[in-house]
Amino acid sequence: MKYAYYPGCSLESNSAAYDISFRAVADLLGMELREIDDWNCCGATEYFTQNELTASAVIARNLALVDPQLDQVVAPCSACYLNLRKVDHLMQENGELNKKVNQCLAAGDLHYDPGRVRVRHLLDVMYSDFGEAALRDKVVQPLTGLRVACYYGCQIVRPFGDCDNPEQPTKLDEMVRWLGAEVVDYPVKTHCCGGHMTQISEPQAFELIRRLLANAEDYKADVIATMCPMCQLNLDAYQARVNGFFGTNYKIPIIFFTQLMGVAFGLDWKKLGFGKEIVAAEPVLKKKLTAVAAA
Repeated sequence: MKYAYYPGCSLESNSAAYDISFRAVADLLGMELREIDDWNCCGATEYFTQNELTASAVIARNLALVDPQLDQVVAPCSACYLNLRKVDHLMQENGELNKKVNQCLAAGDLHYDPGRVRVRHLLDVMYSDFGEAALRDKVVQPLTGLRVACYYGCQIVRPFGDCDNPEQPTKLDEMVRWLGAEVVDYPVKTHCCGGHMTQISEPQAFELIRRLLANAEDYKADVIATMCPMCQLNLDAYQARVNGFFGTNYKIPIIFFTQLMGVAFGLDWKKLGFGKEIVAAEPVLKKKLTAVAAA
C-alpha cells in the first residue's frame, strides 16, 4: 500500500518517537510511505486565528505537493490531520476561497483541486486498511496483563467525525485489544488536554491535565496510549508540574499507540523511540510483560 506521508513539525522534534515507531511498524506491514517533498508546518491552531486565507493557502500548499500518482495522505498528528482535512473541506465548500487559495499557490507554480487527495489519520489507516486479521497476525509478543487507557483527544474526532465516533470512539480501543492488552474504561477519552493553554493560563491547563491523569489512575491504567503529539506532550512533560501544583503523585507513562504496536510485533525497543518520554515507559511495560511471562 502506498501513501503520501505528512509527518508535521512535532514528529521531527518533541514527538520523534511517534515518527520512529510509525516508520518501523509501517516497514513491517509493507506500507510504502512517500514523504511530501518540502512540506511546511500546518500551523496547528494558530494560523486560523490570524487570517483564514493565509492559513488556508499555507496548509493547502502541502496538499498541492502530494505526488500526483498518490491520492491519499497519512497524517499521524491530530492537529495536522484536522488542518489538512479542514482546508480541503473549506475549498470544496467555498468556491471563492478555492479561487483565492489557488491564486496564492500559483505564486509558487502550484495548484490544488480540492478533493483530489484524501486526508487520513494514521489511526484510521491502521484500523481500516489493515484491520484485525492482519494486525493480529503480526503479534509475536502479546501485551497480556498490560492495562491501557486509550486517549483520543479532541482534534481527531471533531468537528468532522469521519475518523471515528465523535462521542464514543472505539478504533484505538479495538486495536489495543488486538495487541493483547486490556483496555480500561476511560470516560475522558475525548476530553481536551488543554493544547497550548499552558502558555496562557497554567492553573486552568493543569486542571485539564490532572483530570486526564486522575481518571487513568482511578481505572488502574498502567499507561496512557495516544495518537496526538500535543496530548502526549502535555500529559508527559507537565505531569511533574501538575503533581507539584496539586500535591499529587502521578507517574503514568504517556506513549504513542504505534509504540505499543511495535512492542507487540516484536520489534527492537531501540527502534521504537522509547526513552524520549519523560515518565519512563519501558520499565513499566517490561515489568508487566515479564510478570505475565513468568506466571
